[in-house]
Amino acid sequence: MEQVTQLVETITKGIQEKKGKRIVVVDLNAVDGAICNYFVICQGSSPAQVDAITESVGEMARKELGEKPSMVAGQDNAQWVAMDYSDVMVHIFQPDVREYYDLEHLWEDAPMTWIPDED
Repeated sequence: MEQVTQLVETITKGIQEKKGKRIVVVDLNAVDGAICNYFVICQGSSPAQVDAITESVGEMARKELGEKPSMVAGQDNAQWVAMDYSDVMVHIFQPDVREYYDLEHLWEDAPMTWIPDED
């Protein structure tokens, strides 16, 4: 479990590196039927920023922990990029798409940790 916690921290660092906002870590460990242990959800203000966050997360996880996502989806239009690290799913949204899908509400029974935005 320590390795998964390190991965979540490294992903968060990668998001913050590119000024990703409204970061939330959703702990799905106690949710029956969950597809992974954690969701890390954030947003970027433009397709370019969503791309930059995606690249930063991938690079940090690879360099610091030797982890690579098994799949990355959504990079074509960069409205919602999902990165699958098996135990951790990363969701990088543009604000309007995040609001529409509202993943935080979908998993509201799971514990959530909001990471304060860095200036």
